[in-house]
Amino acid sequence: MISGFDRYFQIVRCFRDEDLRADRQPEFTQIDVEMSFPQIEELFALIEGMMVRVFRVGRGIDIPTPFPRLTYQEAMDRFGKDAPDVRFGMELCDITPLAAASEFAVFRQAIEAGGQIKGLNAKGCAGYSRKDLDDLTTFVKPFRAKGLAWMKVIAEGVQSPIARFFAEATLQAIVQQMGGEPGDLLLFVADQPTVVADALGNLRVHLGERLELLPRETLAFVWVVDFPLLEYNEEGRRYVAKHHPFTAPRDEDLPLLQTDPARVRAKAYDLVLNGRELGGGSIRIHHREMQELVFQVLGMSKAEAYAQFGFLMEAMELGAPPHGGIALGLDRLIMLLTGVPSIRDTIAFPKTQKATCLMTNAPSRVDENQLKELHLRLNLSEPEGPR
Repeated sequence: MISGFDRYFQIVRCFRDEDLRADRQPEFTQIDVEMSFPQIEELFALIEGMMVRVFRVGRGIDIPTPFPRLTYQEAMDRFGKDAPDVRFGMELCDITPLAAASEFAVFRQAIEAGGQIKGLNAKGCAGYSRKDLDDLTTFVKPFRAKGLAWMKVIAEGVQSPIARFFAEATLQAIVQQMGGEPGDLLLFVADQPTVVADALGNLRVHLGERLELLPRETLAFVWVVDFPLLEYNEEGRRYVAKHHPFTAPRDEDLPLLQTDPARVRAKAYDLVLNGRELGGGSIRIHHREMQELVFQVLGMSKAEAYAQFGFLMEAMELGAPPHGGIALGLDRLIMLLTGVPSIRDTIAFPKTQKATCLMTNAPSRVDENQLKELHLRLNLSEPEGPR
């Protein structure tokens, strides 16, 4: 776009350090769309039209447009995921104010530490056995949840080992807020918001599949917008870019960039289909001063920023148009289009779960002479030999 192109698209092969799941591979293909002077509404209409055409020709299905939209915050609040599956309910419910009135130490300690208590209603699951409940607790542990509290709604009221810590009026208020009816199972996680969202968001999908709540023939597209520009990295004790450091912040949030960076929203968006991210994109920064400021907030000195990205900021200073776009995962799109369960079924030579190639046995050991030719050493503790 800086070089003068008005717009273009490309089908590009990508190689990325992806965690290996059913819909992810380290090597994949994208349809990349970029344009100058983009209006988000124009871009959304373009991609929606493309999806309509693809599914009409590929599956004989007519998809209604425009696609619904959720802000990132709304998606996290209601579904616990930034790529929500909106084909079924079981939405997350925040009961923090009600839990604060209880004597249950786990809930109170979480609130005092700045956390929250959220739950979901597994309709008709009050008959779950102790083993079933233990299995659900085990399920949320990998998502950093310390435990899973539960309440069974029965005709006589609430049955739960933690019920004695709540006033009867508080229990009834929780049941009412969560839409509980006799026969329902209410499940709760108490922790920091990111942990609560991760645990309950994945538990919701797990229960949706287990209870067969996901209509297989339904195609539920949704745009997720207004992602955070930055997120705080506890280990590095600094802010990092949520998407990438060239994403433009929303104009109305610019005053917050130096005073409250975590509240700055980005001009970023994802297209989600049935709980899977189909593609994502953003409007880019095109002013040098703004790019310098974002690098500064990310903890980069001016010298470091120019050493790595000086060419880009110089190009911005010479005149860069507003630009942006979106990239769609082609393999994942075909996976969803054909209804196969894994992206491995839509890639000619997919990697195994250990990221190895069955055809070439890559990655394999590199010959010592090849390393010498490239001046590379695998053991940095060894002294460097003569060149």
